[in-house]
Amino acid sequence: MAETKDIVKTTCPRDCYDACGIEVLREQGRIVSVRGDKEHFVSRGKLCGKCQIYYNGVLLDEGERLKQPLRRVGAKGEGRFETVSWETAISEIAARFGHIVEANGGENILHAHYTGTCSLIANNFPMRFLGRLGAREVEPDTVCNMAGHVALGYMLGTSVHGFDPRTVKDSKCIVVWGANPSASAPHAHSHWLPEAPCPVIVIDPVRHPTAEAADLHLQLHPGSDAALAFTMMHVLKREGMIDREFLAANTVGWDELEPMLDSCTPEWGASETGVPATDIERAAKLYGAGPALLWLGQGLQRQPMGGNVIRACSLLPALCGNYAKPGAGLLYLNGGGQKGVDGDYLVAPHLSNSPETLSQMDLAAYLESAENARAFLCWNINPVASSPEQGRLMQAMSREDLFTVVLDIFATDTTDFANYVLPAAAFLEFDDLVSGYFNMSFSAQVKVAEPMGEALPNQEIFRRLARAMGFAEPELQESDEDIIANVVKGVGIEGGFAALKANGTMFPNPQAQLQFADLKFPTASGKIEIASATAEADGHPRLPQPGSDARPCDGRLRLITPASEWLMNDSYANDPKVEKQLGQATVTINPADAEARGLAEGNLVRLSNATGSLELTVALSDKVPPGVALSPKGRWPRRAGKERANVNSLNPGVKSDMGESSAVHGVEVEIGAV
Repeated sequence: MAETKDIVKTTCPRDCYDACGIEVLREQGRIVSVRGDKEHFVSRGKLCGKCQIYYNGVLLDEGERLKQPLRRVGAKGEGRFETVSWETAISEIAARFGHIVEANGGENILHAHYTGTCSLIANNFPMRFLGRLGAREVEPDTVCNMAGHVALGYMLGTSVHGFDPRTVKDSKCIVVWGANPSASAPHAHSHWLPEAPCPVIVIDPVRHPTAEAADLHLQLHPGSDAALAFTMMHVLKREGMIDREFLAANTVGWDELEPMLDSCTPEWGASETGVPATDIERAAKLYGAGPALLWLGQGLQRQPMGGNVIRACSLLPALCGNYAKPGAGLLYLNGGGQKGVDGDYLVAPHLSNSPETLSQMDLAAYLESAENARAFLCWNINPVASSPEQGRLMQAMSREDLFTVVLDIFATDTTDFANYVLPAAAFLEFDDLVSGYFNMSFSAQVKVAEPMGEALPNQEIFRRLARAMGFAEPELQESDEDIIANVVKGVGIEGGFAALKANGTMFPNPQAQLQFADLKFPTASGKIEIASATAEADGHPRLPQPGSDARPCDGRLRLITPASEWLMNDSYANDPKVEKQLGQATVTINPADAEARGLAEGNLVRLSNATGSLELTVALSDKVPPGVALSPKGRWPRRAGKERANVNSLNPGVKSDMGESSAVHGVEVEIGAV
């Protein structure tokens, strides 16, 4: 038999700004290696460290992958199962769901999902079935970025229409506020920012690698971002750098806000934020000299007043007229709609009779009662690792009368509590589409291998459930091929999916796009609403406010749990080589805080609050300011030893001011030697 080798281009669909191009080397149809596409404008032949390990490691390990449907035989939490056929699993799940719908209504079935994959069909098609079922959705963005979505909705009318990164060539300044590209956008950290023709300012409590590489790092106290934004605006006004013509023509409420700036002096700002007044002034002048780009990170709004923070920070481009011109704009996320992706077509909302969604912050309490939930379906998510009130959630999921179904590619903390585990195919095992949320590119996810064992793509699992439940709507059986063809046509890719596969990644708009080029904003007024009647009607202040969170007292520290450079949220934590890179779980504190508590590098300490406790090893660094403890998220409790816990054991699920969203970076803990 002749030896055959080929290379297939595909795309990384992970929850990351980069959306890297991938080359898969195959021999005799089997995957030999997965690497960065040398011709891709982002990856340039190299994947980030975590993806390079994971895609060539545990993802290809047949011994670790789920390959057959499983039915529970042990106690919940033990993770003991027997194998069953797909026919048995689907028929028994459908029968149980049907009984619950008939007896209690579809709203008694909860479903949780997030970004285990961001590919368009696998991430959206299941909503067709779940809407038709009438199941109650656990709103995914409440565990991540909903406060920012709501806040930008008040200000701009949308949170998913950001600047085009290609316009950076015309920028005079970039501000990265509350994002850590070194961990969550590794190629933007390595290429886009260093190659920018202008100064880079990073605003973050943590001196992470992107902050270290910046021209200016403002290391502020957590929760003081709004005060910093108002101080920068004070300087802009003082220096005559405000675009009053733009404000008069394109905003509502500037006259109400302007008097608030007078008291927000650099000296006041330094006291509120801990940032030297001279650095605040320098940052404001660099930004005000524009055109400038403002990148607002999703971690920025995971605070008690996260929505207000986003509203305050997003005032800067309005004051300086940083829209509708090259090199200017604000970015939170770029949605697929800007590229022609029809989101409603993907999820078919006309089929849905689902009730109001539930916040992830309320999940543990909600699952405790059969009156609320008799079934729980999880897909693309491992909530036992990623949701708040971890101990309480595990206890709730131990209910014998809670019928739990989990789709995944691996056994996880959450599958341990399932009645049925359904094996999902990995992204290398089916065709799909990827629309990244940073760059304006559009990409093919290409099947390069058959699914392992009997694993199936998400969408095929839900097609089978729909048939078993007798749902006759044609949208529930639409094929991947037809969906891909329709989406690609809407995006305007000449040559269809075949051309997209051949190129790997294409730009629907070949030229850099100007943000809000027509200066028409999708708000009620059609303008930037500095003063928002909608926010006021929802119970929020009419204007963004300049205040800061109170700093921890009584010896407590504010716990920040950002992304790890070696994990993708809580994905990848089961790869042995990734675990080796992670090392032991640590909490990083400032040397001054360690001295005050009699702690030294390497000490074993216990972090505790009213929600829970966790043992970690101390690391000392001034990369965090005094009063702050840093411990990255994402480790799996089932791989954490006897405690079976991670940092979410300390997270009480307190909500931010907007969107019932996570305020996880506002958690406070006591810390003491074990």
